[in-house]
Amino acid sequence: MTDEEFLLQDRLTKIRSVFHQYGQDKFYISFSGGKDSCVLSELIDMAVPDNQIPRVFADTGIELNIIRDFVRERVAKDDRFQMIKPSVPIKKMLEEKGYPFKSKNHSYWVAKYQDNGCSLEGKAGLQKYVSGYYKNKNGYKSSDNCPNKLMYQFTPDFNIKISDRCCTELKEVPLTKWQKENHKPVAISGIMQAEGGRRKSAVCMYFSHKKLKAFHPLAVVTKEWEEWFINEYNVEICDIYKPPYNFKRTGCKGCPFTLDLQQNLDILQKYFPNERKQCEVIWKPIYDEYRRLGFRLTKKPNGKELF
Repeated sequence: MTDEEFLLQDRLTKIRSVFHQYGQDKFYISFSGGKDSCVLSELIDMAVPDNQIPRVFADTGIELNIIRDFVRERVAKDDRFQMIKPSVPIKKMLEEKGYPFKSKNHSYWVAKYQDNGCSLEGKAGLQKYVSGYYKNKNGYKSSDNCPNKLMYQFTPDFNIKISDRCCTELKEVPLTKWQKENHKPVAISGIMQAEGGRRKSAVCMYFSHKKLKAFHPLAVVTKEWEEWFINEYNVEICDIYKPPYNFKRTGCKGCPFTLDLQQNLDILQKYFPNERKQCEVIWKPIYDEYRRLGFRLTKKPNGKELF
């Protein structure tokens, strides 16, 4: 048995064990239409054939059209797949709650600062993030510190409202509402530690007040294992991951959190120009700031190089 096969059997056993302990009727899959959730869905079908666990897609209105169409095909073929919508339009939500900038961690602390009346007083964690207090065992500044070039966002002069709540408002809130209405208290997601960021500390089973709230069967697998599984079992994934697009990750189109944002926008410009224009409208305040800083975006909307 290869290492890949051993890990597969381990994950199948884990899924069966959790379902046996808590009951299949308590679960639903948070299905994004992305590669990870496709692998997750296939893995659960392998572990428990003929299961009736719902696959629920939160249609934010700013998912890539090719992803949304991929999910719609699943909905038409398999009644376990469902699509739900957020209760607030994207532009209104961003204006009221705030725009994402750089990362969820950075956006969280900027939001804390702005919500605190543009003051650092009384917020120890915020003070540490801004001051560069966080250091590793060798004394080097942690990646959790605010970069020097973004310190200006912790001044009253910075007037763009920032928040890390975009995904929460557009995806988690409607999914939580669906959970309660359908009596499915446990979400299954394709979160992987290998994705880094906040997800690097993901656990297989997440509990709150001693109750299981989320199940992440893929938490411990690698991207290499995922590719092996897709190829070995012919898992159907969206064409956005294949040539000529070759997206590595998907999500809301043009999301400012995307590390390879310029590359993704270039692909959209070439193959989906109308969606590329939509990105400029939705994220305009952040894109303008990124370009001013020379951060993640190195081109003007018409494709010309900035420098």
